[in-house]
Amino acid sequence: MDTMQIAGHRLEYYWTRPPATGETPLIFLHEGLGSAGLWRDFSNAVANATGYPALVYSRYGYGGSDVLIVAHGVDYMHQEALVALPELRENLCVADPILIGHSDGASIALIHAGAGQWPVRGLALMAAHVFVEDESITGIEAAKAAYQTTDLPQKLARHHADGDKTFFGWNDIWLDPAFRAWNIENVLPAIQCPTLVLQGEDDEYGTMDQVTAIRDQVVGPVETRMLADCGHSPHRDQPDLTLDAIVGFIKNL
Repeated sequence: MDTMQIAGHRLEYYWTRPPATGETPLIFLHEGLGSAGLWRDFSNAVANATGYPALVYSRYGYGGSDVLIVAHGVDYMHQEALVALPELRENLCVADPILIGHSDGASIALIHAGAGQWPVRGLALMAAHVFVEDESITGIEAAKAAYQTTDLPQKLARHHADGDKTFFGWNDIWLDPAFRAWNIENVLPAIQCPTLVLQGEDDEYGTMDQVTAIRDQVVGPVETRMLADCGHSPHRDQPDLTLDAIVGFIKNL
């Protein structure tokens, strides 16, 4: 991993290969408990299958990036989408990327593209959130119970500099009553690039209503796929179907 200072914090990142001048890169945006390393082989598989270089990084508070010091606010995904990601793109000269996001990362991708300030060639989204559902809160409450009663802390500690701060940084803000009003549907009508939306039928954090909201409000072309026998992580639960869908989408851009 290389590191750089972004928005006042040291972030870890890597390229699957150095991008050529003018080449379209992929940017992978991880989930709420993810990191660059937790994409495992999936980012490399997409990069290899499409021929595009991929930029993979851990946001502030995740992986080997700086440990979270100040608790997240309700606007933490907006801060990532409108401050950190633009600075990252500028520092690495990423002009017109395809954003591949999972969960929080998918929401960040939508906010970034919907701002209309930075060119985005396409969005490939897995388990995106555009508003908070009862199912979201139930799933996050269950995650908290698992963290307190199982070996989940030990598992997370293998992937983050401070597993406790990573977990509760994400869990606490989602369970804060103020977060129930979080909603990013207002950014959707400004998104004109092609968008792929993948959602597991058994997603424990969201329902088809998230997919419907994106499909009906994004102005650009939207392709949606519901995946059977799939929870919140399509690239782990249905890796072959997810890889085929994302690679096919990218090759048609």
